[in-house]
Amino acid sequence: MIAKQVIQTCLDDLKELTKVEFAVIDTQGIVLAGNFEKENPDIEMMKNFFDSPADSQIIGGNYLFKVKEENEPTYVLISHGSQSEGYVMGKIAVNHLEQLLVAYREQFDHTNFIQNLLLDNLLLVDIYNQAKKLGIPQKARRVVFMIEVSAEQGNEALHAIKTAFSEKMDDYALAVEENGVILVHTLEEDENPEDMQNIAGMLEDLMNTEVMLKARVSYGTVVEELRELSKSYKEARMALDVGKIFYGEQRIHSYDSLGIGRLIYQLPANLCKLFIEEIYGESLPKEVDEEILHTASVFLDNNLNVSETARQLYIHRNTLVYRIEKLKTATGLDVRLFDDALTFKIATMVSSYIQYIEKQ
Repeated sequence: MIAKQVIQTCLDDLKELTKVEFAVIDTQGIVLAGNFEKENPDIEMMKNFFDSPADSQIIGGNYLFKVKEENEPTYVLISHGSQSEGYVMGKIAVNHLEQLLVAYREQFDHTNFIQNLLLDNLLLVDIYNQAKKLGIPQKARRVVFMIEVSAEQGNEALHAIKTAFSEKMDDYALAVEENGVILVHTLEEDENPEDMQNIAGMLEDLMNTEVMLKARVSYGTVVEELRELSKSYKEARMALDVGKIFYGEQRIHSYDSLGIGRLIYQLPANLCKLFIEEIYGESLPKEVDEEILHTASVFLDNNLNVSETARQLYIHRNTLVYRIEKLKTATGLDVRLFDDALTFKIATMVSSYIQYIEKQ
């Protein structure tokens, strides 16, 4: 069905051009939209019009027309004007509304097909048959973007993305998950996989400006065939999860740049717990607080450079060394040594993954 606001905008535009008043009612006699300056026509007198064989009728100076979708009456359009204008403009309005119904039905068919394709709900033969029926090319370079939003902001985010990509007929925006909006983007000839980072940045900016939401954006790899689209979707889904767990400070996550986080994410939970017990025992020692962990993390980010780490943390070199020694005493890991630094980094990421699993 067409959104009420779309019908109202259509009727208002027609009235401004023709000076003819219009209203649209549904099969239950409920007024969906209208711009009658005086009171609306008596709907009760017109409800029987749906059951009549006539496609048009005059009641009380108002012209009634059936608006059909696939030969089935969907709406009744009422036009009020002079004898010639009321009828002619009414027919034009009916034609316009029926074209909108066709466009919305096609959009629904395309969206429904893409959604089932992403979720692996279609057999291979169905993919080829439905794609051919809908005019969707089998071979094209496509990639799936995922934008994390709250359930309350999902519709607003979806509308913003559809508006931004409305000129691209081969792009599809849809809500597959409660907390996520999906964009299936078809690459232009001059676009490369490396350009996807720019599109992800644009989507993040769009959420910030239009939806007032600090969103996360992830995307999978570029696929060549339609049947592979679910692969890119799964990669985008994983990239979003892995990004939140291991790279929380980043807002854009690419499946190709997840690094060791992708490996840890695919490990069994019991194996991760055994690894942590091997490194820390039953739990992380109490002496290792958030300050110590943050200090060690910054130290690793600065390639084990004591001077640069102390400068970034605004602490004395001796304070930094004291904290590193405290971590060594509590865990047996000296992060000034490459092997211990690597073990500590992996252990920290595995701990974050275990916490994520337990929350889920």
